[in-house]
Amino acid sequence: MLKRTLIGIIRSQETTGEKAKDPALKTRYYKLSKDEVWDEVTNMFKKMNGYKLLHEVKSVGEIVVERKTVTGRTQDITLTLFGINPVKTAIDIYSASRGSFGDLGSNYRTILEIYRQLDRRLAAYKIEQQ
Repeated sequence: MLKRTLIGIIRSQETTGEKAKDPALKTRYYKLSKDEVWDEVTNMFKKMNGYKLLHEVKSVGEIVVERKTVTGRTQDITLTLFGINPVKTAIDIYSASRGSFGDLGSNYRTILEIYRQLDRRLAAYKIEQQ
C-alpha cells in the first residue's frame, strides 16, 4: 500500500486490464449476460454512498460515475462492460482525479472498493482468473 501511495504522489489515475501487473487490478469476469451485469452495476451505484451515476451508454457498455474523496477532490470513474459471449461479461475500470497533483493512491483504493462491491453482489457468478 505504501508503494501505491508513493506512486500516487505523481500519478492521478489508475486503470484495470488484462495485463495489469497487480492482480487486484486485473479485469473481472462474471458468468452473466452483459444486460444482467449492467443492471447490477447501475443499481449498485444508486445505493453506494459518495458515488453519483452521471452517464450510461448501454450500446458501448460504458457507465460513468463521480466520487468525492475525503479531501474534497473529485474522481471520474468509467466502468466498461464487455459481453464476451451471451453468458460471460468482463468489467474494467478507469478512475482519474481532477486537478494537477497526484492522488496518493485514492484511485487505486476506489477501484478496489468497486471491485469488492461487485464481487460481493455477483459472488455466485464470479469467474476466478489464473
